[in-house]
Amino acid sequence: MIPTTQINKPVNHSHSNMNLSLTFRFRSEILSQLHFTPISPIKHPLKKQELHFSTNHKGSKPINRKLTVTAKKASIEGVSEELNSIASYNLDFAYSRRKVRAAFIEVHQQLDHCLFKNAPEGIRTEEWYERNSRGLEIFCKSWLPRPGVPIKASVCFCHGYGDTCTFFFEGIARRIASSGYGVYAMDYPGFGLSEGLHGYIPNFDDLVDDVIEHYRRIKERPELRELPRFILGQSMGGAVSIKVHLKEPNNWDGMILVAPMCKIADDVMPSDAVMKVLTLLSKVMPKAKLFPNQDLAELAFREPSKRKLAVYNVICYDDNPRLKTGMELLRTTKEIESQVQKVSAPLLVIHGGDDKVTDPLVSRFLYESASSKDKTLKIYEGGYHCILEGEPDERIFAVHDDIVSWLNSRCSTK
Repeated sequence: MIPTTQINKPVNHSHSNMNLSLTFRFRSEILSQLHFTPISPIKHPLKKQELHFSTNHKGSKPINRKLTVTAKKASIEGVSEELNSIASYNLDFAYSRRKVRAAFIEVHQQLDHCLFKNAPEGIRTEEWYERNSRGLEIFCKSWLPRPGVPIKASVCFCHGYGDTCTFFFEGIARRIASSGYGVYAMDYPGFGLSEGLHGYIPNFDDLVDDVIEHYRRIKERPELRELPRFILGQSMGGAVSIKVHLKEPNNWDGMILVAPMCKIADDVMPSDAVMKVLTLLSKVMPKAKLFPNQDLAELAFREPSKRKLAVYNVICYDDNPRLKTGMELLRTTKEIESQVQKVSAPLLVIHGGDDKVTDPLVSRFLYESASSKDKTLKIYEGGYHCILEGEPDERIFAVHDDIVSWLNSRCSTK
């Protein structure tokens, strides 16, 4: 039996209506040492190697693109020199991230991880791009149950900071879909395969509106229109999910938050003096990568063998956080902290007990403050931040099963 702590509020169905998800975390001792020297988006001279290719979208002429290769990164074990060269492309723009991801698809499927090795078969998947109302091309993906299996509900995913929905979440989505759910995901602008400057969040509320717009289209599909709909957010995606819920409180039948980023602990908040400097600089050079970059893999993945696989998430944003992005995350968590009592949807909060990236005490604060009449908090003893993908196999499957059980119990009376 895997140790967990679970707290439940009585369920009243009559009222039911942060790679690899490494959350950007501020540490006061680091911020106090900043000298604010701008860091170029490309830290090293470009190699003399370029790759030309063309993209062609409906109704547009082919556009010739040029991929630049940054100075060689640390080699990825087990892949060819050619793939290592591709992994070194400058990922600032979507066309290069798409090329890199395409080159590594087969490699991902062969990785020694339970999410890939034990992925359920027969799951129907679809990938597509759609242009949103802001003119940005957004990458979208769905996972549906095997043919003939009716869909119980839609589950809409919000990924973590720097991450994408095309790596570890592939295996997570397949497991949820195999239990009868339609799982839908998108990459935020500036992340994964969607358009936008890599790792740049100029306005968190715009990002939230992009998510609302996309999932509104999903929920309006004829085959889903009468079904329950749930939102699933991991790490920073937890903050996105909460903001989505607060903007449309009656449009979701439940919310699942995994190690959510919804409050910055007081002991790591920047001082008032530092905040004034950060605020000023974010207006002058918002895209600059001014914050020190922390390697959070050891803090996020408890299982060493799975930690080593993080390097294969080749399109994640793992560079120094951009200044405006960091400021937006701080602003957003402060807003959420002041409004958590407005969270009213049926709620499942999941957190690793030894998470050093997002504090499990913050999840307890969210659980205790939310006005939801149906709410559950599950703390997994010894668990790290990436509780869905970075734990021992037995723990990973147990967490997935807990999510599916929670969903099942809230769909049974619909």
